[in-house]
Amino acid sequence: MANSFPSAGGGTRPGYFQRRNNDPFAAIRRNHRIKVPQVRVISPEGKQLGILDTPKAVNLALEVGLDLVEVAPNATPPVCRIMDFGKYVYEEQKKSSHVKATASKIKEIEFTARIADGDFMTKLRHGEEFLAHGNKVKLRLKFRGREMAHTEIGFAVIKRALEELSGMGHPDSDPKLLGKQINVMLTPHPINKRKPKFHHDEPEEDEEESPAAPSSDQA
Repeated sequence: MANSFPSAGGGTRPGYFQRRNNDPFAAIRRNHRIKVPQVRVISPEGKQLGILDTPKAVNLALEVGLDLVEVAPNATPPVCRIMDFGKYVYEEQKKSSHVKATASKIKEIEFTARIADGDFMTKLRHGEEFLAHGNKVKLRLKFRGREMAHTEIGFAVIKRALEELSGMGHPDSDPKLLGKQINVMLTPHPINKRKPKFHHDEPEEDEEESPAAPSSDQA
C-alpha cells in the first residue's frame, strides 16, 4: 500500500505554499532571542551601561517591564537598547504610513515660460482645488529651447502663481532652477486660514441672488 504521507526527507505537498513572514520587525532579535554571550547595553534614556552578560542584560530590561532589543547586530559586541519594543514598532509604522500618505497627496502642475493667460488661470484653479482638499502641490515650469537664456521670465510666472495661490498655501522654500526647470512645493494652509480666490460655493451665490428676483418684478 502506497504511503500518502510526505517522506522524511522533506519536500512540500502539491498545492501547499509556505507562508512567508513579511513583518519587517520579525528579524530584530530581542530578549531571549539574543544568543551572543555579551552585549553593549544602552539605557532607555540613551546612556551607555557598558558591556554586560546577555542574560544579565535581558533580566535588567525585563525587571523594568521593557525589552532588550538588538539595534546594532554587526557591532562587536552587538549593541542592544532597553526599550518598549511594542511602542517602537508602533512609532515606526506610524512614520512609514505618514510618509506614504504624504507622498500620495502630492499633486503636480506644469507651466511653460510663455504660457497663455487662459491656460495659466485654468492651472491656478486646479492648484487651488488641490490645496482645498489638503494636497501638497508641486509647481514646475519647463524651459524649451532658447527660453533658458531668459530664466527670469520663468521665475516671474512661478512668482505670479505663488501670489495667486497665497490664500490657500505657502511655499516650502524659494523656487529653484534645477536643470531646465523651476520647481517649488506648496503646502496648504490650515483649513480655517484658507481663502479661495477662484472657487466659490454656488449655494451661497444662489442665496444672494434670490432676494433680487422679487425686487425686479416689483419694479
